[in-house]
Amino acid sequence: MNALKLTKEQQDEAIRTIQSYFEEERDEEMGDLAAWGVLDLFMTQLAPYIYNQALSDARTTVNQRMASMEEDLFALERKLPRPPR
Repeated sequence: MNALKLTKEQQDEAIRTIQSYFEEERDEEMGDLAAWGVLDLFMTQLAPYIYNQALSDARTTVNQRMASMEEDLFALERKLPRPPR
């Protein structure tokens, strides 16, 4: 499977978010290179866990919808006439 990718705009926004977090929460100024390193850590080490959880959540939702659709289809079935005696 391919590595998770962000567009250039998404990367830039993520870097700004990381820098803003460190500035506001830790009172530390972080340069672009350091913020890029944090982003790379998240993308390579943590994002796969989040991605897999999202897939699991989607799988659960699809299975629930499929079960509901199956119930709806059974509800549409017509009763078969009884054969004459």
